[in-house]
Amino acid sequence: MTGNRYRLDVAEASDEKQMKLRYAGRCRVCAESLPARTEAIYERRSKTVRCLTCASSEDPVVGKEADSVNAVDHPEDVQQVEAGSPGHSARREFERRHSKREQRIRAKHPRLGGLILALSEDPQSTTAWDTGAVGEERVGDGLNERSSPNLRVLHDRRIPGTRANIDHIAVTPSGIYVIDPKRYLGKRPTLRIDGGLLRPRTETLMVGGRDRSKLVAGVLKQIEVVRAVAGQDVPVTGVLCFVESDWPLIGGDFTTQGVVVTWPKRLYSLLATGGPHVADIDAHHRRLAEHLPPA
Repeated sequence: MTGNRYRLDVAEASDEKQMKLRYAGRCRVCAESLPARTEAIYERRSKTVRCLTCASSEDPVVGKEADSVNAVDHPEDVQQVEAGSPGHSARREFERRHSKREQRIRAKHPRLGGLILALSEDPQSTTAWDTGAVGEERVGDGLNERSSPNLRVLHDRRIPGTRANIDHIAVTPSGIYVIDPKRYLGKRPTLRIDGGLLRPRTETLMVGGRDRSKLVAGVLKQIEVVRAVAGQDVPVTGVLCFVESDWPLIGGDFTTQGVVVTWPKRLYSLLATGGPHVADIDAHHRRLAEHLPPA
């Protein structure tokens, strides 16, 4: 009898793992909310989690894992999906250009190179990559904080056969969202409409008074890439998410050519909208990750 009980205890322990939660959960014992990235115990058999406080009063857990894994629904399947790092390729390009300039200046001016670098800045063509990386990182961090079984995200995905990438993809019950963050400090995005009754209607995205319609065109191309992978059964929506821009207190966001133009907080509310595609989230998430690898 004692031997049987010992084998049962070992089997129960091996059915549990301590890990960092990729998605928010709730302790099955005390019902405490457990945010994403919290250390907790995942119970494979029941697919539930419990907090470390409740776990400390029970048997020790076998097989602690240090790496971040998913611990909500079917973690063994979701572990295979590499979500990617927000802003990784933009940050890498900025650091490459910054380092190349530093090496060039120090080689040309062995004695004064350090002083020249201290008194000068990187050109705009280099700092633009840093600005873009910050925007992508902030939006990506916000998406990661809100990730759940109903919000699966991918970051910095390479478009095969090109040098282009997609900054963020969110898979939700209401569909798939292709998100392109833009950081225009203090500048207001607006929609200028020309034409109408007597001549063709045209829409122009203006940011700080300048025509930025090319941003919309870029998102439309990304939508087609994602739609080709996901198929026609789920809606794909493009989003231009402006970070640190000048938005009015009331309203402000708009849609042009089917692309939503908004800011992070409003974006997160949009992604929280319910829809009929709950059962398809995992499948679309894995399929997109397989066809669009990290950049």
